[in-house]
Amino acid sequence: MSSGVRWLVPVVVLLAAGCSDSDEPFYQPDPETSAISTEYDADLEPSAAAVTLVPAEATTLTVTDFDQLRLTLGFGTLNSRSPAAERDRFWTAVSRSAALSSGLLRPVEDELASYGFGQDDVAWEALYAGDADGWVLALHDDVPVARVREAIRAGVGPLDGAVLDTERGLVSSADLPEGEDSWAAIEGISELVGQEASSTYVERACLPFDTVFGAGMEEQLAAAPRAALDALDPLEGFSVALGTELVTVRLGEGRSDAFDRLRLAEVMPAIRPEFGAGFARGVADPSTGRLGYDLQNPQAAVDLVTDRHLPFAVCGD
Repeated sequence: MSSGVRWLVPVVVLLAAGCSDSDEPFYQPDPETSAISTEYDADLEPSAAAVTLVPAEATTLTVTDFDQLRLTLGFGTLNSRSPAAERDRFWTAVSRSAALSSGLLRPVEDELASYGFGQDDVAWEALYAGDADGWVLALHDDVPVARVREAIRAGVGPLDGAVLDTERGLVSSADLPEGEDSWAAIEGISELVGQEASSTYVERACLPFDTVFGAGMEEQLAAAPRAALDALDPLEGFSVALGTELVTVRLGEGRSDAFDRLRLAEVMPAIRPEFGAGFARGVADPSTGRLGYDLQNPQAAVDLVTDRHLPFAVCGD
């Protein structure tokens, strides 16, 4: 199973000012995404590990790294056996963080208590959707496997009908894909994952204009924003890694339109919450296809990602 405590460092993306500054932005070195294969590797960062477990039919993936959240929020050794008050303080902190999930098992904590494990024993959680919908949980090494099996047989909450992989310490909503049937076999996926983060959102497509800015807004575009939209290159996928203070967006390598996409929020119709309420002081690196932002307000950023109000990911004309 996954280790009970992983030694992680907060995401560091940039130490420079906005895109208009002359200084080159500083980025954290690229993670070893080349190590990603169709075989599951628990030692990889959760978003990179999870792609081997997502069916190829899915189109979106959301990964929440609860071990990273425990570490960065000051609860590094917390588990289901920790005092209730300490666990409550952690989840209060999570609600104010850039977590994209509040914990799949948390609503059934009371029922799971008699089985000796709970949400605080989950290392990370992956939710996928599209033509295939489901979830995967990675459990800590010390979770009693026999008790997990009992909870599944008893049909406790979302565990009803779940599949337990005792060898890899995974619980999933359905049988896990193998080899070429997973996201890991899809070209370009490795360029979008592997950044340490509290949560990571990945989508295998660009976002329709109406999704980002609202229905009917494209028809009202003035000449300048229309030209900005026309100038965009095709986008086949993107990811957003939300850290403690910083955000990394990945568009895939070699993006000549990286700066154009960075500036879209300034020229396109306003959205709510405003994009700048969640993402601030953006910089771009065309060679790696990365955008970097200060995390202005975690909850605003979560709302923007959840609602897919992300100007940088809009489809070109």
